Amino acid sequence: MEHQSVIHSTFAIERNYPATPERVFAAFADPTKKRRWFAEGKSHDIEEFEMDFRIGGKEHLRYRLNESTPFPGAKLTNKATYQDIVPNLRVVSASTMSFGEKCISASLTTVELTATEQGTKLLFTHQGAFFEGADGPQMREHGWRTLLEQLAEHA
Repeated sequence: MEHQSVIHSTFAIERNYPATPERVFAAFADPTKKRRWFAEGKSHDIEEFEMDFRIGGKEHLRYRLNESTPFPGAKLTNKATYQDIVPNLRVVSASTMSFGEKCISASLTTVELTATEQGTKLLFTHQGAFFEGADGPQMREHGWRTLLEQLAEHA
């Protein structure tokens, strides 16, 4: 049996949004809103997006990369389970990402929301284990920075 090496990584991203914590939280909690900023994109076609936003609930996203990518037709799958939810304050989820049929990473993500005079401070922490074939910590951080920028349009 081949031994897999693992790269462990933790990164944090802080963002400020000119919206209330309730509005930012809703962008995570409402399936229609989350699909817009989290699942939809120009580089892929969504095959499935399901979300059960409650502690123990699951989220499932499957999409295929399109011709604008180096891997057209490749299937990516994200499966998450919500570990902790405190309305308007915190969302914690554990997830795996697969490329084709191969699991390439496992992650724990924490979103913390704090009211500010200007709106909301969001602190996003990603703790990941990346396996062979993974996009790696730098690409994952770049991806989350892009997603959190897109969130600004929906909060």
